Amino acid sequence: MNFIFLKIHEVILMRTVIQRVKYAKVNVDGKTIGEIDKGLLVLLGITHEDTIKEVKWLANKTKNLRIFEDEEERMNLSLEDVKGKILIISQFTLYGNSTKGNRPSFIDAAKPDYAKDLYLKFIEEFKSFGIETQEGEFGADMKVELLNDGPVTIIIDTKDATIK
Repeated sequence: MNFIFLKIHEVILMRTVIQRVKYAKVNVDGKTIGEIDKGLLVLLGITHEDTIKEVKWLANKTKNLRIFEDEEERMNLSLEDVKGKILIISQFTLYGNSTKGNRPSFIDAAKPDYAKDLYLKFIEEFKSFGIETQEGEFGADMKVELLNDGPVTIIIDTKDATIK
């Protein structure tokens, strides 16, 4: 008996790493272009299949994540609850695939023009929420500095979500 195994390419949509920080800043060419104190640092990866639906869902999910401590030291408060700030950095390397060889492939990352458009829409979502929003420079060589609080680091793939 012969079996044929087919490898089905798994589609993973928008991916983000969210870190609760005491402060974070991003530098380009030695100049600080974005800086926050208490809040969230978001590293955002975008792939070919992403749409505005994923942008809106992920922005709402991030805004409402209860990962800040309340008076009883329980993670029970959101970014809005604590009047925190957000620093958003585009990071295509979140789609690095190193299953073959030792050099990561970034073929799953969206093309720059498409990714930049969704990245800017993600930033606009936070501004529309009234949250103080800072951003990195899309496509630039950035130096990111942060003081992780906790540490609390959350990874979200929108493939895990029910998005309507």
